[in-house]
Amino acid sequence: MRPCSTVMHLLLRWMRRCGRHSRSRMPRRLKQPVSYIRLIFKSLYFNSLTNSEVVLDCILEPVFWMVEVVTRWFGMVFVFLVVALTSSVVFIAYFCLLPLVLQTYSPGWMMWHICYGHWNLVMIVFHYYKATKTPPGYPPKIKNDVPFVSFCKKCVIPKPARSHHCGICKTCILKMDHHCPWLNNCVGHYNHRYFFSFCLCLTLGCMYCSISGRNLFIDAYNAIDVRLCFLIHLLFCLCSFPFSTTQMFHKSVIYMWVLTSTVAVALGALTLWHAVLITCGETSIERHINNKEAKRLAKRGKVYRNPFSYGKLNNWKVFFGVEKRSHWLTRVLLPSGHTPYGDGLTWDIYPLKKDMMQV
Repeated sequence: MRPCSTVMHLLLRWMRRCGRHSRSRMPRRLKQPVSYIRLIFKSLYFNSLTNSEVVLDCILEPVFWMVEVVTRWFGMVFVFLVVALTSSVVFIAYFCLLPLVLQTYSPGWMMWHICYGHWNLVMIVFHYYKATKTPPGYPPKIKNDVPFVSFCKKCVIPKPARSHHCGICKTCILKMDHHCPWLNNCVGHYNHRYFFSFCLCLTLGCMYCSISGRNLFIDAYNAIDVRLCFLIHLLFCLCSFPFSTTQMFHKSVIYMWVLTSTVAVALGALTLWHAVLITCGETSIERHINNKEAKRLAKRGKVYRNPFSYGKLNNWKVFFGVEKRSHWLTRVLLPSGHTPYGDGLTWDIYPLKKDMMQV
């Protein structure tokens, strides 16, 4: 603590000297930001709870603020990109690949591609729409008898268990996982299932396009004279005009395969991470909190147990809302708009755990 206090003291003295010499020459618009920075350092210096984490958070505060502003402003741009890129792949699949499937594939494979492709497309569209349009859930802003575990200093309201404040949405979110810029929405209690199902279905769809179109991609890539590196050549192929129908087909296949393969890897890793969190009965924020709590208790010789975990299989049942065997079909494999367990304010679902059906 002493080295940290010494550093803060030296910084404060330096700012005082700079302020005395430049106060008369400082433009009026800069006086307020400089006063704000000086106040931050004073608060750090006079705070008895100051540690390295507090200092690091204060230093990175401008970065966090910039990320929040950019995410808030460009939320609709990210949504447009998702819709545009997905629509381009669907367009290529319908007008370039589907005629080829109908001409060359056997009836069995033809039915498989048509049925699976349309099921996957419906699941992607449904869950993305629900994830973007469904409110994640907000704590009540009026006085009530709901038990709370802390108090939000920004919203000035009690915070129920698993609730956290979102700096982008400027409000508290029930069972908050994170703010997703690709949804332009927070992922919380009421749309967490839609978000995960969208990620899972989009990953499966990209893997399907990448695997089934691998041979077409190799043929299309070999059909184009490769003289530049792959990425530059790909951009050149997509932007070059005019081109024949054959060239258009080859470039469309290359574009689709590169896009779906890249998304399959990146989004697949994200989906796998969220699957691990769901298995443990945690959110992204709670994983960080629980790890810190586990380390703190480990120093005392104790073991931390997540109070919101009901067992690996039961966590998935609670997450998907599975109450009987038929729900694996109607609520997991088919589009379903059912609400999750509970209201997001209290988490006493132990009777549900005890009476879980063997499904």
